[in-house]
Amino acid sequence: MANAPKRSGRRPGSPDTREEILAAARDVFAADGFERGSLRRIAAAAGVDPALIHHYFGTKDRLFLAAVEAPFDPADLVPTVFGPGVEGVGERLVRTFIGIWDSPGGNRAAAFLRSAINHRTMSTLVEQFVINHIIKNAVRHLDVPVDHVETRGSMIASQLLGLALTRNLMGFRALRAMDADALAVMYGPTIQRYLTADPAELGLPHDA
Repeated sequence: MANAPKRSGRRPGSPDTREEILAAARDVFAADGFERGSLRRIAAAAGVDPALIHHYFGTKDRLFLAAVEAPFDPADLVPTVFGPGVEGVGERLVRTFIGIWDSPGGNRAAAFLRSAINHRTMSTLVEQFVINHIIKNAVRHLDVPVDHVETRGSMIASQLLGLALTRNLMGFRALRAMDADALAVMYGPTIQRYLTADPAELGLPHDA
């Protein structure tokens, strides 16, 4: 009996398929950005049918969060932090951020930051995660318009990630001794200023 002909086309799922999709997603998102990085292109790079991406991850957002190895889903936190409005948002953001690092899931946050420091592709993805999935998403919950979102978001990230680096990765004792409430009081006003200050106060043009 003759052997049946091999089927052509994209290969089905395998134990390695999920990781291959994630590797392709990291490359595509890093090169094209989240908005322009299409699931079809990611599927082509991974050599799979696009339906497999939906099977493993469901949505493009879920795929991105898995690719960046995000320590939390912004959709779970943004409404709580930004939903009450702009007043006090700086302190709420710091308190929530430190709460993540001090929780049992803090090891995931540490791995997330180390990966961004050590790998250029991951640093690009972490930037997208902070700017697109947190800051740009968050400002839609505020009761005031926010301009220069990307620049303001980068400034906010410099404070929060710098705090995580010195406090949680490098273990600066003075910062380790401070709890989330104390750090919120100290860092919150700076975060608030970066988010709400007049552009001229931050050295930004008014016409952007």
